[in-house]
Amino acid sequence: MACDLWLVPLVDVLCHSPDNPFAEEIAAYDHALTEAGLPPVPVFAYMPGLSGDVAPVAGFDYDALHFLRRAYLLRLCGLAVTPVDELGGDYEQLLEMFESTAQQSHLVWHYDHAGAYVPVDFPAPLSTDELLAGGGPLGSAHGLLRELEYVAPSIGIDPASPPAAPRPAE
Repeated sequence: MACDLWLVPLVDVLCHSPDNPFAEEIAAYDHALTEAGLPPVPVFAYMPGLSGDVAPVAGFDYDALHFLRRAYLLRLCGLAVTPVDELGGDYEQLLEMFESTAQQSHLVWHYDHAGAYVPVDFPAPLSTDELLAGGGPLGSAHGLLRELEYVAPSIGIDPASPPAAPRPAE
């Protein structure tokens, strides 16, 4: 199984179209954001060269995602980030022991198979019944970036000079 990261440019070409495939999702996100006292999902005006096409920008397996989440939780909780060959009971135990901490994380508190990050800055993922039924907690792209920059040194990555992204398969 693989976890894919898609970049969805929210431009008026797509979002202001009567055929907008994201209308229901954006309405649910806007509702959750508004209830939290935050601005709605920004929809940008048309920009030349930006078609509104949806495209995958990265892909990795679920194990890699869980290893990253494990490293983040260990570092956040002041524990040593040690390599492991496989995820086992220690990851599940971490999630149980530090559940309230995990629920405040944009990286950790997110469904593997669904969900979204929006370009709005807020401190912790938003969870409503509507979001949980539709795809999981709503994350902040800004918050996720902060968390990735925080955990990067623990796994040997310089956040100021990260490695180049792999080229997509053709």
